[in-house]
Amino acid sequence: MSLTKSGRFCIFAIFALAASPAFAAEMTADAINSAQPSKKTLSNEQPTPAGVRLQVLLDRAHFSPGEIDGRFGDNAKKALRAYAEAQQLPSSDAFTDDVWEALQADDRPAMTTYTITGQDVAGPFLRKLPSKMEDMKGIPKLGYTSPREALAERFHMSEQLLSALNPGRRFDRVGGTIVVVDTARAKEEAPAKADRVEIDKVRQTVKLFDKSNALIGFYPATVGSEEKPSPSGALKITEVSRNPFYRYNPAYHFKGVRSRKPFIIKPGPNNPVGTVWINLSAEGYGIHGTSAPDKISKAESHGCVRLTNWDAERIAERVSKGIPVVFIGNSG
Repeated sequence: MSLTKSGRFCIFAIFALAASPAFAAEMTADAINSAQPSKKTLSNEQPTPAGVRLQVLLDRAHFSPGEIDGRFGDNAKKALRAYAEAQQLPSSDAFTDDVWEALQADDRPAMTTYTITGQDVAGPFLRKLPSKMEDMKGIPKLGYTSPREALAERFHMSEQLLSALNPGRRFDRVGGTIVVVDTARAKEEAPAKADRVEIDKVRQTVKLFDKSNALIGFYPATVGSEEKPSPSGALKITEVSRNPFYRYNPAYHFKGVRSRKPFIIKPGPNNPVGTVWINLSAEGYGIHGTSAPDKISKAESHGCVRLTNWDAERIAERVSKGIPVVFIGNSG
């Protein structure tokens, strides 16, 4: 499905981040499954087993921490605050026993094993994702750069966490068994449909509400920038496109794009708008995925609302054409 009149202000600027600190030696499935989150066991400085377990349970509850990396960072704290709000508990970034008791109602292990299939390693894989949009236009599919990237995204994880959980193992061998986080929803659960979407431009978040105005989903996002702010007020969803094409118009004048002719970038998870485009009633604006899940809430977009691919897909599953999307806050 093509992306008509869309993707206009959404190419992103990614800021360089410091290298990740080493993972703790105890990052094993058993350590994660038995971890008890607390002020002492959660850290924004380095990944911890308790951080992984907390992120997994939040993700399962539809209160996404973004990419699961084991850190108790800003996105995890925002998800925790939203979950407490939905549970009608005191809402704060701090971890509390009441929140943990509610999350533990899902008592399934946080970790599981997965056997690598032929489809996981079939590709085609890109040797390297081009940094310039013009260099993407001739690629048949904007696929993953490696089986490791594909598997990490499938299980909502950072590539670093996936490697830390599987020391010495290769991700390109069919039949190999690896340890992954288990973000699958309960088998009997059908995702509740949203009646309204709220996008906070200050907090950089997306919330879903049902007909009773109950908060039923939360997702960290990158929302606009000072250069190209997102819209304000109420819009509506007009279309949901999966595996979208990206159409660039030179009238957009994106920084770093020198082409004076329009061009098309073909679909794929590393397409500039990821695997999903949810079109909004203001021309050129939408909610979409990304090729860089680790940059969510840490980089700017050109007006649109960017999420991890898996969160964009979850929202697409829960919304429908015509429901309102309300932008709040005054920042870009």
